[in-house]
Amino acid sequence: MKSKGQAVALRMLDECGIDDPTSIPLELIVAGRGATLRFAELKGGDGRIVRGSSKAIITINSAIEYEGKRRFAIAHELGHFEMHQHLVHHYDTDGTLEYFKEGHQEAEANAFATELLMPQGLFTKACEGKRFGPDLLRALAERFGTSITSTAYRFFEYGNHPVCLIYSFKGKVVFWKRPDNYPHFIINCTKLAPPDGTVAREYFENPTKIYSKSESKQRIWKSDWFELGRYERDQDTEFYEYCIITPKYETVLSVVWEEKVRRGI
Repeated sequence: MKSKGQAVALRMLDECGIDDPTSIPLELIVAGRGATLRFAELKGGDGRIVRGSSKAIITINSAIEYEGKRRFAIAHELGHFEMHQHLVHHYDTDGTLEYFKEGHQEAEANAFATELLMPQGLFTKACEGKRFGPDLLRALAERFGTSITSTAYRFFEYGNHPVCLIYSFKGKVVFWKRPDNYPHFIINCTKLAPPDGTVAREYFENPTKIYSKSESKQRIWKSDWFELGRYERDQDTEFYEYCIITPKYETVLSVVWEEKVRRGI
C-alpha cells in the first residue's frame, strides 16, 4: 500500500503528464503547480515555505553545495505545498539525512520527494539486470539527479539486492535498517561506536581515511556488523561495506551487503 506522500506525488505527475521527472526542470514543475521558487541564504536550514491567501513562496538555501541535495530540498518543500495547505510558515532545519526527518508531516514530505524524484517503477527498471555495488548507486544517483544518500535509501526499498543501512553520527551509531526476513542480525550498538573492523569505525578513528571511488567497496567480515551463533550452522563469511561519508556533518551511512545471497540458513 502506497503512503500518502507517494500517492500524492504520483497523482501530481499524472496531472502534469510527466512520465519521467528528470525530463523537465524541477523549477518548472514548482511554477506549474502555482508556487514561486527562490534561492537565498538560510542559516541552518535547507528550505522554507511561506503561504499567503493566494500565493506561496518556497525558498531554498543557496548555500546547498550538492545538486542532488538541492533537488531533494525543492521536492520536499513542494510536498508540503501539495499536502499541507494549513502550513502558513514552515522552516526545515538542516540535516544530512533529509530522508529521515522526524514528524508525520516531514515523513509525508520525504515520501513525496522520493517518489517524485525516483518513481518506484522507473527506479526498479533502472536496477534490472545490474550487479549491486557503489558504482550502481552512483549510476542511479546520476540517472535521477539525486544524492547518494537518498538513492541508497531508495535502493533499500526497491533495489534488486538486499542491503543493510547503518547511520553513524560523530562516532556513534544512531540507527540501522535491515530488510524484512533478512537472515542476519545486526549487532545492537546504538549509541556506541561502530564495531572494530568496520569501515565506519576506521573513518571515525582516522577522518582523513576516505577511500577513492575505485576502492569504496571494502571487504569486511559478517561478524564485524552482525551477530554470530544464532544458528547452528552460522559461519563468519565475507561481506562488503560502502561508506557514504559527509565530513562537514560528521556522518557516515554504511551500506552493507553480501555478494551472494544465501537462500535459507
